[in-house]
Amino acid sequence: MKKGQFVWDNYSDQPHVIKDKNFKKMMRQKHWFDYVKLLVINFFIYPISVLATPLFRSKSVDTTKFFGMSVNLDKGLEQVELIEELGCKNILIRVPLHDIANLKSYVEFAKYFHGCDLTINILQDRPHIEHKMMLQESLTNIFIAFKGIAKNFQIGNAINRLKWGFASVQEYLDFYEVAYNIKRNSFKEYNLIGPSVIDFEYHYTIRALFSKYTIYFDKVSALLYVDRRGAPENTQLISYDTSKKIDLLYAIASLSKRSSNKLIISEVNWPISNTKPYAPTSEQECVSLETYACYMLRYYLLALGTKKVETVFWHQLIAPGYGLIDNRDGIKKREAFNVYKTMIAFLQGCEVLRFSHSKELYVLTCKKENRKFDVIWVNGEHRVELTNFHEVYDMYGVQLLKEIQISKKPIYAYHK
Repeated sequence: MKKGQFVWDNYSDQPHVIKDKNFKKMMRQKHWFDYVKLLVINFFIYPISVLATPLFRSKSVDTTKFFGMSVNLDKGLEQVELIEELGCKNILIRVPLHDIANLKSYVEFAKYFHGCDLTINILQDRPHIEHKMMLQESLTNIFIAFKGIAKNFQIGNAINRLKWGFASVQEYLDFYEVAYNIKRNSFKEYNLIGPSVIDFEYHYTIRALFSKYTIYFDKVSALLYVDRRGAPENTQLISYDTSKKIDLLYAIASLSKRSSNKLIISEVNWPISNTKPYAPTSEQECVSLETYACYMLRYYLLALGTKKVETVFWHQLIAPGYGLIDNRDGIKKREAFNVYKTMIAFLQGCEVLRFSHSKELYVLTCKKENRKFDVIWVNGEHRVELTNFHEVYDMYGVQLLKEIQISKKPIYAYHK
């Protein structure tokens, strides 16, 4: 895709950063009044959401739906067998509107993942944002093409980043309204997902969920990256770690009349060191392969512990700069692939009993097949001896028999 200022980066699977400062300034000035609306709405809703967060308690979570993976058409059909090997049952597939001419290829690709619950992530572009008739035609064609194959559709992606195409939340709401009207008139069985705000920038989420538009979000999505904070347990704005960020998002969604409180984390990962130009960020945010695997597992555990997230989609299966597999020289599974596979084997279908942490120690207690076990780790370099457990496995699924310690690498410990 190359449309003036909006240029796609095939290495990192995202648009290039817009470097023309005058263009960015012009686009924002054009939509200045919507930024005033954003400030006014947040002046009232943000503090209410923060204060109300403790009132919205955890609920049960269906762990058969919790583990999700993103796959891409351009990464090939080898992804089908790899998904089967992982045991993952929830798949997200991007369908970019700038490639609508190849819609049939995306549909045929999706059909290979039979037996999986599919979410279609419809990526916006400027022509479709600017021309509603074009958007209506393309969305209708997508909804028709995936009928009987998928029923979950994320409308738009990273709406608070100009490089992705939207200059304001109002532009997104106009865009989403088209999709909502099509769904309401012809595809009532579909679930529409949004507003897909990236990072911990919930003021944009609030603007979208508390508008005067006659729309509804069946599920609330966020691209909840925390990689700039390092470990997923690290905090932002004094106290907001991954768990508390999810708690706040759940409160915002629960307070809104324009959405359900079903949460989807539609995209998250950590960039991997020494993979430039494939890494989506600078080297400063990149981590080693081992740290990547640890952080991935711990992110899932923290999100699962909240009992407030329906699905976390890892972004993505194959990507040299941030995926479970490096395909620069054939298919090379990184250690995170085995960690993800082990995580699913232990946790998919389990019952989450409780989650607790004290200082740097974290414990997620689960039950599966009438056996209780803890997933235990620390955030940091400290090590603690583990005692009084029946069977213990490391994050790769290897049984540990002696000198067992709790460390930054989570372990699965069955109760006696």
